[in-house]
Amino acid sequence: MTDSEIVEQTIAFVKETLSGAEGGHDWFHIQRVFKNTLLIAKDEKVDILVVSLGALLHDIADAKFYDGDETVGPKMAKEFLNDLNVHHSTIDHVVKIIESISFKNSLDTKAKKFRSKELEVVQDADRLDAMGAIGIARAFNYGGFKNRALYHPEIPPNLKMSKETYKKSNSPTINHFYEKLLLLKDKMNTATGKKIAEQRHQFMLDYLEQFYGEWNGNL
Repeated sequence: MTDSEIVEQTIAFVKETLSGAEGGHDWFHIQRVFKNTLLIAKDEKVDILVVSLGALLHDIADAKFYDGDETVGPKMAKEFLNDLNVHHSTIDHVVKIIESISFKNSLDTKAKKFRSKELEVVQDADRLDAMGAIGIARAFNYGGFKNRALYHPEIPPNLKMSKETYKKSNSPTINHFYEKLLLLKDKMNTATGKKIAEQRHQFMLDYLEQFYGEWNGNL
């Protein structure tokens, strides 16, 4: 099976698996991350098959929808790629990307961190989709999915969360901007990712200014 055929089979698998997923973590999220990955990869020396599969499978079973179980996604991806007879070294790399990509793992200061250029590319692509107009839409979509408040003036953001605290948080969606979204710009790995993140970061700042103005009756 050629690399392009493996990617095509993976796209079909992801589309089917995520057909009923929450709107911020559905096939269209994967598609955007896949496109961002290929865009960023143009300027990086990476294994295109690894970054393609990492992007397509990174949210195949997001832990937040599986009672916090972070083993489901990597296991599902590994089984699928084994069935396609993908080389074991490629599978191992893709699984490590899935295990390492999430923002919450960056909050675990004691864990041993896996690093690779391929992870950096896919991670940037995924983080870009949590920023800007799409990132705002995804944040409020998930907040609605979890029946969270839009904003509560008396509940401040928690800027010193551990990984476990982050996973259990049910704070208002506006707090998520300060607890994650606005932190992403300075966590980007690649030159392309950093450039795109600058514009999306500013868009979120402008949005928050508008939000507070409307909330307080000043606009």
